Amino acid sequence: MKREQFIKLVSSEQKQLRRFLLALNCGNKDEADDIAQEALVKAYLAISHFPDDGNFSAWLYKIAYNTYLDNRRAYKTFKPIEEATQIEGSSNADSSFEYQELYIALDSLPPKERTALLLFYMKGYSIKEISTIVECSEDAVKKQLSRGREQLKHLI
Repeated sequence: MKREQFIKLVSSEQKQLRRFLLALNCGNKDEADDIAQEALVKAYLAISHFPDDGNFSAWLYKIAYNTYLDNRRAYKTFKPIEEATQIEGSSNADSSFEYQELYIALDSLPPKERTALLLFYMKGYSIKEISTIVECSEDAVKKQLSRGREQLKHLI
């Protein structure tokens, strides 16, 4: 794949990828942006390994998800739920609170369930595609989706 083609594909996926990572990081925009940037660099460096007939979007999300996991393992920064209600001010502070209840609920889910829900409902990936991205069986993804939905019902 040529550089120009990579840039074109990333341009079409970048906004959704950042939205996915923002939700995965429960509204922490700075962390989501850092992970997105790192994932895009990793993807660019690994572009020679991308199969010509492959699904670029799924490949990119797999890299982003693995980067997210690496980041969580490296820093082990788990904040109390009370801190999730504090969002740093910005010029559009009111819009920062729009999804706060959802982010707090997502933050209480285990990362695998949160990822499965976000990939299924936000991105519209099939169970088979999710199982490829997160490297687990389709049955495991179904269980993660079911558990995640049940927990969200009780939280929201």
